[in-house]
Amino acid sequence: QVQLVESGGGLVQAGGSLRLSCAASGRSSSNYPMAWFRQAPGKEREFVATISGIGGRTDYGDSAKGRFTISRDNAKNTVFLQMDSLKPEDTAVYYCAAWPLGSDYLPTYRYWGQGIQVTVSS
Repeated sequence: QVQLVESGGGLVQAGGSLRLSCAASGRSSSNYPMAWFRQAPGKEREFVATISGIGGRTDYGDSAKGRFTISRDNAKNTVFLQMDSLKPEDTAVYYCAAWPLGSDYLPTYRYWGQGIQVTVSS
């Protein structure tokens, strides 16, 4: 069993930055991929970024490329999402996920955090 807890969300002006953290407890997180998704009101959950286990290979959704950076600290069982040049359309609830059951890019992960609100004002 794995528990995921997100932190670091909040309100920021357009053009600003936020750093989200996802702390994993329970089973060691270093052996499996982790990802960030987001969901805006009335929209489907959207893939943001993923990072592999030991190797640290990363990939990003189109909306995140060039602005967001995913990283992980396996010693601390924590994954980060650095978000720069934020736009109002980035406003959403952001979810941390671990252990994909299929594609890394689909919201079909075994474990999910509770979600954290990110609001970008114009």
